[in-house]
Amino acid sequence: MKLKALALSFALAAGIFGANAQTAYKGNDVFVGVGGGIISVYNGGFNTPSVYGNIQVGKYITPVWGVRAVIGGPFQTLDKKDGNATNFGQNNELFSAKNKLFGEINLDGMVNFSNIFAEDLAKFDVYGFVGPTVNFSSIGTEFANGAQTGSKMLVREADGLKARFGATAGLGLGYNFTNAFELALEGRFGITPSVFGDASQYRKGEGTGRVTLNAIWTIGGKHGKFARAAAAAAAAGYLSKEAADALARDYAAKNPKIVEKVVEKEVIKEVEKYINKEIPASTAVFFELNKAVLSQKDKARLQLYAEEIKDIEGVISVAGYADKKTGSVKRNQTLSEQRAKVVYDFLISLGVPASKLETSANGGVDPIFFNNDVLSRTVILKPKK
Repeated sequence: MKLKALALSFALAAGIFGANAQTAYKGNDVFVGVGGGIISVYNGGFNTPSVYGNIQVGKYITPVWGVRAVIGGPFQTLDKKDGNATNFGQNNELFSAKNKLFGEINLDGMVNFSNIFAEDLAKFDVYGFVGPTVNFSSIGTEFANGAQTGSKMLVREADGLKARFGATAGLGLGYNFTNAFELALEGRFGITPSVFGDASQYRKGEGTGRVTLNAIWTIGGKHGKFARAAAAAAAAGYLSKEAADALARDYAAKNPKIVEKVVEKEVIKEVEKYINKEIPASTAVFFELNKAVLSQKDKARLQLYAEEIKDIEGVISVAGYADKKTGSVKRNQTLSEQRAKVVYDFLISLGVPASKLETSANGGVDPIFFNNDVLSRTVILKPKK
């Protein structure tokens, strides 16, 4: 349950994490990779496989969701067999092409299924991806002026570069040797117009299947749910950047390789220690009628409060008030200003940096506490959101 609360804090602060949180990790889960394998054209059956390679760059926005771009190629093969190719030239032969050059760019949205269920980074990654693709190659072939032999169309070779758009999807299985290096076996299937042009019977929508082994390097190492939650807590003001750094360094030292489970009690204990230190409770100082003088009891309370707020990252609001039922509007405004200033000056004298305090004067107000006008003669101190 507590670990879920950490994950929730990450979800709320993820949008500002990159800009505001400084952790001991660098790279923000940006990864690069290179891979090799085979590709086969599918049109009524798979054709002879060709050599396929790719390079990729991407980023996991969370441990579960990511995006990437993949550049792949360079060959495809269309076998000379009936059902795959259209008749070619005046000799009425079936067209075939071995190792035809092409290149493609895939844009993938990624989801890591393992990290949905793992308490932190998993040793094995099972992930899926889907997105648009575009391939580039020569036109290849085109119909020969509509000429026919019997019921079959004839085609001829054609020059010129052509871009063809489609979509791909696939699955991957990766093994994390460290929190930075992973080997992943990946299968991708896509549908685009054929790079062979009109010679392919499936010219308008030809399937291609790829199987690759990819080496992937995450710059600075993967963060994981715990490290992201700590950073997000800092971004939201629940931890100082220094505290988040300390947690991240400690996590990295204890987990040089991927771990399958975070010791929940230790994590929560560490986070609660920082939270108790970094978020002091709100407090109030009360004054006598028409006075702006601190009592000895209030000075003692403020002295303890000053020790709690000296090292926090946020700002404390020092808001002065007066009792609306006594005194004029002008007098109550002045009195609320004086009360806020006397508290402000006393905290400064105790060593609280002026940058951590922000004063305001609210004049005479209706009862703030328990419908008691006397309790409105006050200064309220609380962390500013």
